[in-house]
Amino acid sequence: MMRGKGVRGTTLLAGALLAGAAHGQEGGAELDQGTGKQVTTLGEVRALKPDEEVPLDLYRFKSPVDPAPNAFNRAWREPPSLQEVGMRGGYLMMGINYGIAQTAKGLHTLTRAPDQIQAAVARPPPALDADQQRRALQVCAAEQGCDAAVGD
Repeated sequence: MMRGKGVRGTTLLAGALLAGAAHGQEGGAELDQGTGKQVTTLGEVRALKPDEEVPLDLYRFKSPVDPAPNAFNRAWREPPSLQEVGMRGGYLMMGINYGIAQTAKGLHTLTRAPDQIQAAVARPPPALDADQQRRALQVCAAEQGCDAAVGD
């Protein structure tokens, strides 16, 4: 009989502690039990993992020659890591996608189609005739805020 009450009491105590912890994490203003003043509590705080730093290897060879960028640098691509390969669907999917991209590039060259992304070309400002310039000056004079000379 005592055993049932002990488990029930422990369960109630654990529930009360969890409710109190959850209430404390919400953040906001609460009343301090001792003084009765409002106390501001912090909201959720997250610890971020620091950036991975490569440890300094004193015995690693460092070449004294630093070549300037050349034609080979443009064509060179670092091989993907195993994580990247896995995220892209494996070597087979990467090969299929590469083949599709190269085919599309070749078709684009053969058909001489316009690029999908084109640079914006601004149109020239509208040319106003004498009547339109006169009306524009009248509107500017009515609003008393036109400093630009029309017809320059």
